[in-house]
Amino acid sequence: MIAGGTRYWPDIDLQPILKNVAQAADRERAWFFQTNPSADRLPAAHYLAISGGGDDGAFGAGLLIGWTARGDRPVFKVVTGISTGALVAPFAFLGPQYDNVLEAVCSHIDRRDIFRLRGLAAILTGESLTDDTPLAHLLEKYITTAVLRDVAREYAKGRLLFIGTTDLDVRQAVVWDMGAIASSGDPSAIDLFRKVVLASASIPGIFPPVMIDVKLADKQYQEMHVDGAVTKQVFLFPAQFIPALQSANPLNERERHMYIILNGRIDAEWQTVTRRTSTVAGRAVSAMLQRQAVDDLFHLQMVAEQDGIDFNVAYIDAKFAYPRKRSFAADYMQRLFRYSMDEAVTGTSWRKSLPRDEWPSVDSVAAQASVWH
Repeated sequence: MIAGGTRYWPDIDLQPILKNVAQAADRERAWFFQTNPSADRLPAAHYLAISGGGDDGAFGAGLLIGWTARGDRPVFKVVTGISTGALVAPFAFLGPQYDNVLEAVCSHIDRRDIFRLRGLAAILTGESLTDDTPLAHLLEKYITTAVLRDVAREYAKGRLLFIGTTDLDVRQAVVWDMGAIASSGDPSAIDLFRKVVLASASIPGIFPPVMIDVKLADKQYQEMHVDGAVTKQVFLFPAQFIPALQSANPLNERERHMYIILNGRIDAEWQTVTRRTSTVAGRAVSAMLQRQAVDDLFHLQMVAEQDGIDFNVAYIDAKFAYPRKRSFAADYMQRLFRYSMDEAVTGTSWRKSLPRDEWPSVDSVAAQASVWH
């Protein structure tokens, strides 16, 4: 059952999540100055957002492991994940000690480890094309009580791990505070933690929705949650909290770095489209999601520029041209994982801005100016 203060609807009301972030800042100050009594200011803050992308999630996993090998991967103040990024985010948050899990989850699996196709009768009468039991079992294997204990420990230091889902009942983006869940002490916390990650990665129609138990006004009911990428491809925190914290306490004036991992391409990837309903629909949805991801990235870049944050973005470059024969093909994921790891080791993964020709129009920017990122 959901405890208070573990999830937020930022598009409806920003105040609860702003309060959460301010409380995390208080925890960070208390922990840091207690352990570093001679310090006169907080260290640099590093923020990481990991996008959706299906089997392209191998890109983000390889990048993080290569970053570890390079020797300059930071400890992140905030980590967010959505869709495929939700599978990576907890282990990115916990650091290099979980790199072996990242590699196992994102490069040593194939589609049999993610889903099973349903029979025709089940498809016609059910809620999805596939059964996600294999993915649920994968989460049970790797999201353990030790993982929750480690997340709770870092949460106490003021670090934040957020995962996004979409609540279909109200058609709204939901942000889950995974550190608060891990720290709740509730025996069902590990089940909720896994369900949130599973829901964030559950593409509607392809995977079944995840039902989450809720208690409100002494009444119990269930909410239907699906892929967070339905509402956003990548997200961080509300931009408003940074200047608010700076004005509240001069110790919060600190160097800040934003890192965005887009598990996908920026360039227009040419592909012959077979004239079949499923192929045409799939290609159209893919194009829509790619455009949404670019818009989300552009707005994050704008936020960084406005607030004086060092902006860094990584995405699959056009020079990666290994063919994908089908979704979640093991050879494709392994090759992508190796490519991104090598790029990270050599320091060529990160760019300081999006390609100019990919920037959204002025009208598009204005229309989304009030959206939280």
